[in-house]
Amino acid sequence: MNNEEIKKLNLAFGENLRKIRDSKKISLLQMSYNCSIDESKISKIEHGKFNIKLSTLFELARGLNVNPEKLLNFPFEQDE
Repeated sequence: MNNEEIKKLNLAFGENLRKIRDSKKISLLQMSYNCSIDESKISKIEHGKFNIKLSTLFELARGLNVNPEKLLNFPFEQDE
């Protein structure tokens, strides 16, 4: 996977994270409290500016009270 694909993947993941958070009407501050991740880091993730670790994925899912699989359920096409 090249750098451009990673950027696109981070953006798509972040958009999905924000969509789920918004649908649950959870603020960045509340999300930060729920999953013990700084709200500025969550904002960076939502804007595709941060490449997360697997442990962070599980923390975010816990903060939203969703299965981690839901955070990964978004359209993404790799370049060929």
